[in-house]
Amino acid sequence: MTETLIDHGAAKAIVEGRHGDPFSVLGLHKREGAWVVTAFVPGAERLSVLTGKAGKPVEAAAILGCDGLFCAALPKKGDYRLRAEGHGAAWEFDDPFRFGPVLGEMDEYLLGEGTLKRLWHVLGAHVITHEGVEGTHFAVWAPNAERVSVVGDFNVWDGRRHPMRRRGPTGVWETFIPGLGEGATYKYEIRGHNGYVGPLKADPVGFGSEHPPANASVVRKIVGEFHDQDWLAGRAARHSIDAPISIYEVHLGSWRRAPGDRMLSYLELAEQLVDYVADMGFTHIELLPISEFPFDGSWGYQPVGMYAPTIRHGTPAEFRALVDAAHRRGLGILLDWVPGHFPTDPHGLGRFDGTPLYEHADPREGFHQDWNTLIYNYGRIEVANYLVSNALYWLEEYHIDGLRVDAVASMLYRDYSRKDGEWIPNKDGGRENYEAIALLQRMNTTVYGEVPGIMTAAEESTAFPGVSRPVDHGGLGFGFKWNMGWMNDTLSYMEKDPIYRQFHHHQMTFGLHYAWSENYILPISHDEVVHGKGSMLEKMPGSGEEKFANLRAYYGFMWAHPGKKLLFMGCEFAQGREWNHNQSLDWHQLDIAEHRGVQSYVRDLNRIYRDTPALHVNDTRPEGFEWIESNDAGASVYAWARKGRSGDPMVVAVVNLTPVERSYRLGLPAGGHWDEILNSDAALYGGGNRGNLGGVTAEAVAWHGRAQSALVTLPPLSAVWFRQAKG
Repeated sequence: MTETLIDHGAAKAIVEGRHGDPFSVLGLHKREGAWVVTAFVPGAERLSVLTGKAGKPVEAAAILGCDGLFCAALPKKGDYRLRAEGHGAAWEFDDPFRFGPVLGEMDEYLLGEGTLKRLWHVLGAHVITHEGVEGTHFAVWAPNAERVSVVGDFNVWDGRRHPMRRRGPTGVWETFIPGLGEGATYKYEIRGHNGYVGPLKADPVGFGSEHPPANASVVRKIVGEFHDQDWLAGRAARHSIDAPISIYEVHLGSWRRAPGDRMLSYLELAEQLVDYVADMGFTHIELLPISEFPFDGSWGYQPVGMYAPTIRHGTPAEFRALVDAAHRRGLGILLDWVPGHFPTDPHGLGRFDGTPLYEHADPREGFHQDWNTLIYNYGRIEVANYLVSNALYWLEEYHIDGLRVDAVASMLYRDYSRKDGEWIPNKDGGRENYEAIALLQRMNTTVYGEVPGIMTAAEESTAFPGVSRPVDHGGLGFGFKWNMGWMNDTLSYMEKDPIYRQFHHHQMTFGLHYAWSENYILPISHDEVVHGKGSMLEKMPGSGEEKFANLRAYYGFMWAHPGKKLLFMGCEFAQGREWNHNQSLDWHQLDIAEHRGVQSYVRDLNRIYRDTPALHVNDTRPEGFEWIESNDAGASVYAWARKGRSGDPMVVAVVNLTPVERSYRLGLPAGGHWDEILNSDAALYGGGNRGNLGGVTAEAVAWHGRAQSALVTLPPLSAVWFRQAKG
């Protein structure tokens, strides 16, 4: 009888895990005029099919030569459960092969077209109720696979037990596993066309992961209420080019450690980090990548779980709580986003379905020599959709306020860090990566169009035109661009002994030649305080006292310079050693007055920057800046005016970068009294308290091309700001 209920070849293929369409065999099907249930239950010695509300059992027959495979003919079509017995145990369960598909025709159409904006609604692992039964729906893209299975603790990692259903030409496979819920660990076992079963793969759209070094995906619900409606309503104004934007860049694993050297949780960070950053006067927290990553030493820049907040600090719900806490304190959260490359870890995206699927096949396009990573194939519509959807995912599901896109230059150029013969030109014979350009444009167009008030920023180190120009004007569409040239030039100058600075004077002024070409952020990031570069304090020349004075003067130059601000954690209190991702910042240094002084100074820089329109309204426009003195190389003095809107008091900044106190005649853009609003030499900051107490009053003495001037005191290695007095 059983020989007529199932084809022997199909039966062997099921048992051996090589059947490409298991749903055509397993489950309930009409055969030879009868409704037949076929089930594969390894380890079962007997199997019954329970039908009807009373669960009336129908004994299933074992298929000869196919251990664990059973067939039973039912009197009529209907729902059923299975009851298995074996090795002294008995268990009941819903047959996953009795459930119909979850994905609809529109899902298939948009997946195939590569235009499904919210890919994570369809792919990944979702806890749902399907046909009246609770369980988890899995869906994954693997177009070149012969068979894809979900494996995990729940099925002893046996790929024969839960093979998936192929959804037509889209290359997507799906299945619903009843009874499986949140917290279940899983991976995908993928059999390629040649019959080769490669390493188990984590879910590319998985919402959770195990704690590293374990690397299975984990079924997670994205839950957790937000209470940030007021923040979201006013967010757009906070991201305007006219707004004060001062960003605190953070590596969550090493900002501060709990007793026992434990990393802080998202909930602990929601209190400690948020309180600290709010007190320091920054407007945003920028997180180094928190998409799940296997290797701590990559700092998150080699992500595997692009849709999973790292479990190192907690669950998706707890990460939502961190974002919500920041918003309720008036702080934005930016994420470092890494679409430029991904690691070669066996459980990752590399050769995902046995073929180069997410990456290029040719290493001249698909392998990043600098980082030993793989490069996305941006020209493949499904890959582009995966990345654009991922950007939207963080902004929508976690209310993230913006994305800083890592290593944009490496994406834009096909010959990036490659020698002749190591790269493939574009279709026109050039070096520009048209597909990557299109991806970045599509990403920016999508996120700005779908999520009101967000911002994006590019880490782009070349002179590629129009990075922060709108896409419809031929640009890449970013809101802001990191000013890497300004950072390199000014740090190179500051590292020099003051006696030699006069010969490199215009390293500090060169940034103004192109300051209006993009919407710039001035970045002092993690990259400047690692790999032997030393801390910001270590970079400064001179004695201990002079190092602190140099650093305060540099920050005064930076905060008064056109452009939004970014400072990496620890730099705000002049940590003495360079950053180490394996341990906490040296918070004990705040017991030392000089370090406390720098911290107080940065707090005041942020406060004055936020409260003074002249210092931020025209950060990206030339009408907001005017040189007063840019050529006094002999004295290493720089002076300029910052202007806001009509009627806003002007600010004049003067920076003395020699260890010599100067009585300096300064041309002023207007008469009247000017208040000294900041002096990096103040005793509060660790300085000698030399300056212009009470401010200065302009005299009718022409100087620096102005009709009026004042004699000002410039302390050694200092930045002094004056603001036009009201009235």
